[in-house]
Amino acid sequence: MTEEGDIPEVDVDELSGRLADGAMMLDVREVGEVEEVRVPGGIHIPLQLVPGRLEEIPVGETFYVICAVGGRSRSAVEFLRDAGFDAVNVAGGTKAWIAAGFRTASGPLEGEAS
Repeated sequence: MTEEGDIPEVDVDELSGRLADGAMMLDVREVGEVEEVRVPGGIHIPLQLVPGRLEEIPVGETFYVICAVGGRSRSAVEFLRDAGFDAVNVAGGTKAWIAAGFRTASGPLEGEAS
């Protein structure tokens, strides 16, 4: 089991650079939250559905997990790391991303039921 201090974390400035370099991001917020505002790109799997949708997450590459402020994404990272994934938490979440002035997207997600 992952220990509290074993959860790797980046801030939104580092996430921005990693995404620009082609890194993958997983948003674990609810559909309505993601449609309201989100960091562009990545995939969306609500936190409670992550255990049943592991096949959608790439194995063998580092990816970044985001939520609104960092709590749900931290829980997801702990679960995913215990399952063998190289997941990293995004401290501050989308609220920090917005506060930092980075570009956002909104509206319905393609191919996803609300």
